[in-house]
Amino acid sequence: MAATPISVSSHCCSSSSPYPNLSSIWSRQNPNYFIFPATSPKPKSASLQFNSNAFPTVVSMQDGSLAATVAGLQNEAPLKKLKDGLTSVTPPKENTQISNFVVNDGKSTTSITVVGASGDLAKKKIFPALFALYYEDCLPEHFTIFGYARSKMTDAELRNMVSKTLTCRIDKRENCDEKMEQFLQRCFYHSGQYDSQENFAELDKILKEHEAGRISNRLFYLSIPPNIFVDAVKCASLSASASAGWTRVIVEKPFGRDSESSAALTKSLKQYLNEDQIFRIDHYLGKELVENLSVLRFSNLIFEPLWSRQYIRNVQLIFSEDFGTEGRGGYFDHYGIMRDIMQNHLLQILALFAMETPVSLDAEDIRNEKVKVLRSMRPIRVDDVIIGQYKSHTKGGDSYPGYTDDKTVLKDSLTPTFAAAALFIDNARWDGVPFLMKAGKALHDKRAEIRVQFRHVPGNLYNRNFGTDLDLATNELVIRVQPDEAIYLKINNKVPGLGMRLDRSNLNLLYKARYSKEIPDAYERLLLDAVEGERRLFIRSDELDAAWALFTPVLKDLEEKKKIPEYYPYGSRGPVGAHYLAARYNVKWGDLGVDE
Repeated sequence: MAATPISVSSHCCSSSSPYPNLSSIWSRQNPNYFIFPATSPKPKSASLQFNSNAFPTVVSMQDGSLAATVAGLQNEAPLKKLKDGLTSVTPPKENTQISNFVVNDGKSTTSITVVGASGDLAKKKIFPALFALYYEDCLPEHFTIFGYARSKMTDAELRNMVSKTLTCRIDKRENCDEKMEQFLQRCFYHSGQYDSQENFAELDKILKEHEAGRISNRLFYLSIPPNIFVDAVKCASLSASASAGWTRVIVEKPFGRDSESSAALTKSLKQYLNEDQIFRIDHYLGKELVENLSVLRFSNLIFEPLWSRQYIRNVQLIFSEDFGTEGRGGYFDHYGIMRDIMQNHLLQILALFAMETPVSLDAEDIRNEKVKVLRSMRPIRVDDVIIGQYKSHTKGGDSYPGYTDDKTVLKDSLTPTFAAAALFIDNARWDGVPFLMKAGKALHDKRAEIRVQFRHVPGNLYNRNFGTDLDLATNELVIRVQPDEAIYLKINNKVPGLGMRLDRSNLNLLYKARYSKEIPDAYERLLLDAVEGERRLFIRSDELDAAWALFTPVLKDLEEKKKIPEYYPYGSRGPVGAHYLAARYNVKWGDLGVDE
């Protein structure tokens, strides 16, 4: 029998009714007011035009809604008063002015501006993610997408550029070409400088034309280098913010390169934005298996009691790529693997994995628990860090370049392309449990996974069947984030036959075998959350401060001492030093086992 899916989603694709209960329209705070929610859908035949002369008893509330004062309700039905007021509303076609507050069909409109639209991230990730959301009917009914960059380009040229990267779901291709054309017709372009308030004011004027007087919500995605974040935010905030609805800004990493630069960036951004307007994106938090972490743990009784030092021997967070820094060596050389991968992607996963049960699934409750984990972590010692750098290698007649062979990298660069570290959380749940991180480029394979190795069974009756290597009998939970998303548990099992021979088998949930639906890209989930105002998967400023406070001292120590990285061949398993680091804590890297 097929499993019945259980859904508690509040996303756009859920079936919950958009219409509030009538009782919610009546203001409980003041019984003399009717509240018309600014974003709640109205019947399509109704159109509201706020005209202070026509309606002296109607006031515009701070959140953009309308409130009608009603006198003498003790002897008259309030709904009749409301109905009488609505029948005298002027139809929108009779009013050509959009300077007053206008609500067409009670709808708002969302304008998504991709700042840096001509860059690789925008072309390869952001526009395809927006199209996927449109294809799934997850974007608002009224939306417009604008590309903004310094490059000179027409609307048609932008659409042609974007069309080359759009694809439809493998499992859902009907009307694909038609959907693409409809999406592209909603894409526009405006050329301007990132530090020009005048250019952003021009963008604001064009956005207002497309918004057609509706309540405007605006989302800016900063797909630009970090050194111009503040200039772009300043211009967007002062010259192109939404006048009635919300304004939000998505900021891509890196968020500085140490505690000092990160704090300075946050301080500068908050001169023009509130914290709840800033969406710091880490796309790994949008990965399907990372988001499933809390479900796996908190929704399955068999795992939650085991999630502590009492049963878990170590936790491994592994990231590897089978290619080097080709094409982005200049950027990478300024940051290195620890800043690029460990301080954000892997540390965020660690915090989600190790946090206590939050009060609720509310974004602030979850982020509060993550911050507690980060603040409980022991300072990282230099002795607990191994760094490496890949060198050129020839294999099977093919030559692979070394890191410093890249023309954009200094020949004497000591920037690590590989790092392994042992981290510890000093709290009651995780005291003494090593969390081992490993991240590297130009390794033997591509993977991102979480490996949980459990303790040995005390007094195991079958120890003699495993010989002296008790690690062969260790239960291990593996959460493979990419590629080939999967969750599997390694157990000990008897091999069929007359003798007593044991082996390790996997209880395997392979996503592509279990689910026919294609897994959405991480950017799709995060963009949708940003549009809906869901902050759970975005990084809060105090969370960022705690992450940098952990890594900044060890990074400065490594750089001041000019520690020479251990060199490893392109396509190998990485520096030997990583194995010695793991052995120091009686751990073997799980991704290097025979069965892997």
